Amino acid sequence: MAYMEWSENLSVGIKEIDEQHKKLVSQINALHDGMRSGQGKDTLEKTLGELADYTQYHFKTEEKYMERFGYPDFEKHREEHDAFVGKVADFQNAFSSGKLGLSIDVMKFLSGWVAGHIKGTDKNYTECFKDHGLL
Repeated sequence: MAYMEWSENLSVGIKEIDEQHKKLVSQINALHDGMRSGQGKDTLEKTLGELADYTQYHFKTEEKYMERFGYPDFEKHREEHDAFVGKVADFQNAFSSGKLGLSIDVMKFLSGWVAGHIKGTDKNYTECFKDHGLL
């Protein structure tokens, strides 16, 4: 069983965004699997880096549409993205320097933030995106 399961309650109803969210869930699971199986620091560091990079790519996709469609909560949404990117960068730096190990607390933060953000903040833009023809 995967650490974080994709379910329809995580769907925002926009195919491109849902596919990206599924990939984020998959990357969180890969990081968790690596941590649980005792993979080496270099492998975990690479996996965490891939998650961080893809998260930024995904956020840019959402922000591009929000800006294009004049989404009213764009700035607030971007601030949430920026805060998460900063927190993940802090994890990366602490992990690389040996000050932090990957723990269940880190995994809970990552999975909890992603699920909460999708179910809350992201679902708020669904109607706007669909009104502009994004399905």
